Amino acid sequence: VRKNTVSPTKAAMAANAMANLKSKDLYRFITDWTGVKYRLGGLDKEGIDCSGFALLLQKDIYGQTLPRRSKDQAETIKQKKLEELKEGDLIFFSFGKKEVDHVGVFLNNNFFVHASTTRGVVVDNLSLPAYQNSIVKTGTLK
Repeated sequence: VRKNTVSPTKAAMAANAMANLKSKDLYRFITDWTGVKYRLGGLDKEGIDCSGFALLLQKDIYGQTLPRRSKDQAETIKQKKLEELKEGDLIFFSFGKKEVDHVGVFLNNNFFVHASTTRGVVVDNLSLPAYQNSIVKTGTLK
């Protein structure tokens, strides 16, 4: 008896999103930071927060300067619809409050990279309800 085909695992889907990155530098950057633990105010491999991760990624990969806090970073983007996002664009979230309190960087195929408070730097699926229900702004740096 054959089992039904299982949908690709979360890990396989995230690996696929990484494999589809256009920028090899972005791929290396994410690989280099994956698993670094979350630390509020952190800006190095000892621990990093979401806005610090976005700030370093934008600076190192795109030569762009971002403010330090996600709330301020959200003010620096030209808004786009979710379906218009391109690799490197920013996604801002609000978990609970009305105000922006989290940021991630769009990759492709509904995947993004961010510094998760519980799992550290990780590639995640934007389709998950927890993220879908919390997105407040998306776009590209002006």
